[in-house]
Amino acid sequence: MSYLDTMFSYEGKTVAITGGGGVIAGAMAEAFLRAGANVALWDIKAEFAEAAGRRLAAMPGLEGAAARILPAEVDATSEPSVRAALEAAAASLGGPHVLVNAAGGNKGKSDFVEIDVPMFVDTLRLNLIAGLVVPTKVTAAYWIEKGVKGNIINMSSMSSYIPLSGVWAYGAAKAAVLNLTMACAKEFAPAGIRVNGIAPGFFVGKQNKALLFDEQTGELTRRGEDVIAHTPFGRFGDVSEIAGVSLYLASDAAAGFVTGVTVPVDGGYLVHNI
Repeated sequence: MSYLDTMFSYEGKTVAITGGGGVIAGAMAEAFLRAGANVALWDIKAEFAEAAGRRLAAMPGLEGAAARILPAEVDATSEPSVRAALEAAAASLGGPHVLVNAAGGNKGKSDFVEIDVPMFVDTLRLNLIAGLVVPTKVTAAYWIEKGVKGNIINMSSMSSYIPLSGVWAYGAAKAAVLNLTMACAKEFAPAGIRVNGIAPGFFVGKQNKALLFDEQTGELTRRGEDVIAHTPFGRFGDVSEIAGVSLYLASDAAAGFVTGVTVPVDGGYLVHNI
């Protein structure tokens, strides 16, 4: 094996990804598949996971990868559902050795005094409970039980560091994701489990496209213009730019002494100044 193969090969490894039907989750899944991993795609709806699996298996260079992809319907707020998915992945693919907590998304935008409290709770549940707490709790317990030195990657956000206007629940949840990434890294270190995060800047996806682009003209909205003005690179990210940091953080050879950190992939958004 070459040096790079030694550092970044995932042959024989299985990666489980929550929110597996999403755009960023798909880019991460592609990276792990190209590096030789098996991938379990977990989503709240089976059809989303299955569609993502078909897209990945049809990509150039991934012909024949269908046997290394296991789509599954998983409720990431349910401990029994996550445990069943872990056992199914183990039986079919082995492992899992890596958990990527990519479930999440925003619901609504308002002034603080106009917060829809039930929607606020739903958004917290999606991004914090499903997005980290339940999958991490169940998977870490499973690994400790079996003596597996696993690896967790959480999806943080720019709003983990700097509040974004109007998205109160999303910001609160993502700030908690950053905090719990550090706390879980400390908690699980004695078991050899590493916990890190990725904080994407602005990437255009299904959920935020309408906020960033006018659906009629295709031009940037005011919010889209503000994002670009605040991003030193002057553009949105491409999801392929998540791949390298994913492979790095999940590699025990490359990042075996790295835990509790969250890596911004943001085109300089967090270092913008005036």
